[in-house]
Amino acid sequence: MSTEVLVSNEATSTATAASVDMKLEVIVIPVSDVDRAKEFYLKLGWRLDADRSAGDAFRLIQFTPPGSNTSVQFGVNLTSAAPGSVEALLLAVNDIQAALRQLVANGIDASEVFHCAVRTACRFPGVGERITGPQPEHLSYSSFVSFRDPDGNSWVLQEITQRLPGRVAGDTRYTSAGDLAQAMIRAAKAHGQHEKRIGQADPNWPAWYADYMVREQSGEELPL
Repeated sequence: MSTEVLVSNEATSTATAASVDMKLEVIVIPVSDVDRAKEFYLKLGWRLDADRSAGDAFRLIQFTPPGSNTSVQFGVNLTSAAPGSVEALLLAVNDIQAALRQLVANGIDASEVFHCAVRTACRFPGVGERITGPQPEHLSYSSFVSFRDPDGNSWVLQEITQRLPGRVAGDTRYTSAGDLAQAMIRAAKAHGQHEKRIGQADPNWPAWYADYMVREQSGEELPL
C-alpha cells in the first residue's frame, strides 16, 4: 500500500511540475559603476523600468530590450560576480543589418556583421573563426553582431528568421510591429514564388500568408 501511494505522489508531482510555466524574467549583470552603466543602456534605447535604492547599500536598475520579455538588472549588492565577467548574452533580431545600423546610430561601438567559418559557437570569444559579413545563404541563427558595455559584459545579436522545430511550441505571437512587418515581407516573397510555381494568382493568399507565418514561427516545414 505504501509503495502504491509513493508512486502515485511521484506521478502527481511530475505532472504538476511539467504544467507550470517557468519564463525567464530577469538576467543580472555585474557592473562597477552603476550610473555609467545606466547611461550606456539608456543610449542603447532600452526601456528603463526601475531605479530603486535603499541607502548606499542597495540599488537596483532594470532595463528591458525592445520587444523582449526578459529584462536586465544591475546595481549595488545584486551579485557577487566580477564586473564585466558576463559573456555572449544573446539578443535575437530579425534583420542583423538593420540592428547594426541602429546600434551605430545610437553611438554604440559594435562589431561588423560576422558569421562562423564552420557552424560552431563562434559567437563566444575565442571559439571558432569569425568571417566578416552575414552568412552567405542568410541561414537563420547564422549571422551575428557583438558589442560590450563599459565594464566589458558582452552582448551578441543573432539573426533569427526561422525558429528551430518546437522552439516556440506553437506560440506564434509577434512582440513588435517591426517583427510582424518583417514576417509579412518574408511571407510575401515566398508567396511570390508560390504563385510562379502554380502559374496563376492565388486568390486565397491571406490564408497562405497566415499558414506560412505560423509555420515559420513554430519551426515547421514551410508551405510550397
